Amino acid sequence: MIVDELVLNFILLFLLLEIYEVQWQKAETLLGMLARMYAYYHRSVFLFLIAHPTFYFAIGFMTLSDYNIYAVTLFLIKAVDIAVKIVLLKEVFLKKELSPELTLALLTPINKFIPYMGLFAYPSLIYLALS
Repeated sequence: MIVDELVLNFILLFLLLEIYEVQWQKAETLLGMLARMYAYYHRSVFLFLIAHPTFYFAIGFMTLSDYNIYAVTLFLIKAVDIAVKIVLLKEVFLKKELSPELTLALLTPINKFIPYMGLFAYPSLIYLALS
């Protein structure tokens, strides 16, 4: 019973943090999402990083679970996610060197449910790490 409550608490906390991230990043295109992120990044890279609380959750969760493979996987996914965002922000807004393919991909409308995919994918890793 205690383990079930612990698992539920971790999943609920993660879901709240993930919803926060989705809400401040949400836009109709990837370029719109990047523009919202760049507003934070332009002010300070630290502000940009602080705006990703699930990354810090993943770090804490990984250490609390004694580096369980599922918790490490969650951390790696979140770390790669932030790294890719930073690379894209630099390419789009600082270097301004985009290939036609990347431009097309950034301007393509995205399904309104795509940003919420993490709400379904990541909790399973938390559950598996604590099971």
